[in-house]
Amino acid sequence: MAVIGSSLRRDLEIRRYPILVYVLVPLASLVLQAWLPRELGRFAWFDLPLVVTVYFALGRRSPIQGTVMGAVLGLFEDALSHRAIGVNGIAKTAVGFMAASVGIRIDVENHAIRLLLTFLLSLLSSAICIFIYRVLLGLEYKWQWFTELFIAIGNAVVAVMLFPLLDRLQIKDY
Repeated sequence: MAVIGSSLRRDLEIRRYPILVYVLVPLASLVLQAWLPRELGRFAWFDLPLVVTVYFALGRRSPIQGTVMGAVLGLFEDALSHRAIGVNGIAKTAVGFMAASVGIRIDVENHAIRLLLTFLLSLLSSAICIFIYRVLLGLEYKWQWFTELFIAIGNAVVAVMLFPLLDRLQIKDY
C-alpha cells in the first residue's frame, strides 16, 4: 500500500507547462547564452541552457524527458558556439538525466536544495566537458578550477532567481 501511495504522490507533484513554455524558455536561454557572453566578455559566468535543463528535468521528474531536453539544448548550444559539436550535448544529457533522477527521489521544492543541485550539476557538466576535451579528443583545453567554481556559483545564483519565475508559468490543477 505504501508503494502505491508513494507513486501516486510522485505523479501528483509532476509539473506541467503550456507547450509555448517548453519552446520559448529553452529558445530564449539559447539566444541569451549566445548573445550575453559577447556583451559581458570574460565575466559571463553562467550557462542558461544548463539551468533550463535542470529546471525542467527537476520539475517533470522524467529521466527520459530530462535526457532529451539536455541533449537538444546542448547540441544547439554547441552549434551556436565555437566548440566541438556534441561536447555540451553529452554533458547536458548527463545533467538532464541526473537532475530528473534526483527529482524523483527527493522533494526539490526547497530553494536551498535547488541551489545545491544546480551547483553540483554545473560542476558535473564542467567536469564532463573537460574530460571530453582533454581525454577523448586529446585537445589542450585551458581551464582553471576556480573559474569552473565561479561558473557553478553563477549558475546556482541564476537558478535561484529564475526558478521562481518559471514556477509561475506552470499549469495549476485546482
